[in-house]
Amino acid sequence: MNHRRLSAVFLSTMLSFPFGAVAAPNEIRGAAILDHPCGKVAVKQMGLAHEGKVDEANKLSTPEMQAQWKSMPAKDRTMMTGIMKDMSETESQYTADIKAGGVLVVDGQNATLTVEKKTKDANGSSTSTVTQKFKLDGGVCLISH
Repeated sequence: MNHRRLSAVFLSTMLSFPFGAVAAPNEIRGAAILDHPCGKVAVKQMGLAHEGKVDEANKLSTPEMQAQWKSMPAKDRTMMTGIMKDMSETESQYTADIKAGGVLVVDGQNATLTVEKKTKDANGSSTSTVTQKFKLDGGVCLISH
C-alpha cells in the first residue's frame, strides 16, 4: 500500500468518527415515560410523598439530597413533610398526569421530567407544571432536585 493510499484510508477513517460531537437529548413523551427508570422513580417518589413517607421517598434521591435532608432541623423536616404531602398526588393520579402531559428529556446522565396538567372548572381553566430533575448512573435513576 503506498503512502497516499494509506493517508486516504486514515483520513476517511478519522472523518467517520464524530469527534467532539455531543449526542442530542432524547425526548420521551406520555406513557412511554413510565417504562423509563426515571419515570418509575418519579411515580414511586410522588406516591410515597403523598403518603407522608418522606424518609422512604428521600431514599430515591441522590446521596447529596439525602444528606441535605438529614442536615435540616427536625422542625423544618416536619414542616416540609406536611407541605410535600399536601402538594403531592397518589401514584395513580401522577401516572395519569404523566400519560396526559409528561415530557422526559434525557441528556447524558441528566434527565428532566416536566408534567403539565390542565384543569377546567366553573372559574375557568388553569395549568400547573411539576418539574423533577434526575441523575442517571447506568440503569439507576435518582432524583437530584
